[in-house]
Amino acid sequence: MQLFQYHRPTDIKEALSLFQKNEGAQYIAGATNLLDLMKKNITTPAHLIDINRLPLRNITSDAAGLTIGALALNSDVAEHETVVSEYQLISQALLQGASPQLRNMATVGGNLLQRTRCPYFYDTAFPCNKRTPNSGCGAKDGMNRGAAIFGASEACVATHPSDLCVALAALDAQVIVQSGKGERRIAFSDFHRLPGDTPEQDTVLQRGELITGVFVPANPFQRFAHYLKIRDRASYAFALVSVAVAYRVDNNEVIQDARIALGGVAHKPWRASEAEAFLKGKNNTEAVFRQAAALALISAKPLKHNAFKVKMAENAIIHALNNTI
Repeated sequence: MQLFQYHRPTDIKEALSLFQKNEGAQYIAGATNLLDLMKKNITTPAHLIDINRLPLRNITSDAAGLTIGALALNSDVAEHETVVSEYQLISQALLQGASPQLRNMATVGGNLLQRTRCPYFYDTAFPCNKRTPNSGCGAKDGMNRGAAIFGASEACVATHPSDLCVALAALDAQVIVQSGKGERRIAFSDFHRLPGDTPEQDTVLQRGELITGVFVPANPFQRFAHYLKIRDRASYAFALVSVAVAYRVDNNEVIQDARIALGGVAHKPWRASEAEAFLKGKNNTEAVFRQAAALALISAKPLKHNAFKVKMAENAIIHALNNTI
């Protein structure tokens, strides 16, 4: 680990100023991912700006929706009464991520910014365009069992590791960010990037912008919603495939709106738009769910070692939707 300067601002304005003044600065909160990257010299910030003193731990709700501060702990969000009762996808996803110890340290803002768990990214003996631009992608022709089946490029086949982000993508959340220019809100579908030719850029955040919170619009999905995670072991493992599903029906059990988001399959949480459109106007039956799941995977492009993910994702969608009935 390289030497760095450490700063502890007490308000947002000071944090933003410190970032702008110091080249090679990075914000730090729970550090459940950042410290691992620093220990392996994958990330080498010259300045660490500790934002834990900032007033960003709020979890509030009103008729418009739910607002979660960037420093709210994953464990607190998962167990919050309003989240459990009205935004159950978020609670379910968080409780299936990491371990209780990590959830007690990890923050919502940090969850959004965690880096891929692609083994080629973490092993500096192999080339990785995400770690070192233009060095090559070891995973593309290597052991790519965990790699993407959607949205990959010649430069990168890594997947995004978050569970929470899959739920937030399904619920059309917004990321609230602050900079010296003021506040802006980013639609969650636009926040994370596909790799293209610049896989080192995970998000659309501009230099110095600080995530201050997440807003989730009020939704009618309290009854029919489920998060399913498939992994190699039951605890402390990242998803091979995960799926967040939610929908609402009218009095005749006809689906009026539907959301399906997949994790473990792309560089960002992946919305199954074709399947969502297909479900609208249909009854919530297993036969309909099977058709929707097939549509969701129709454009998948697996690699040598991860073709199993196509059928796994299809079955995961069916299983998650069936669990809502």
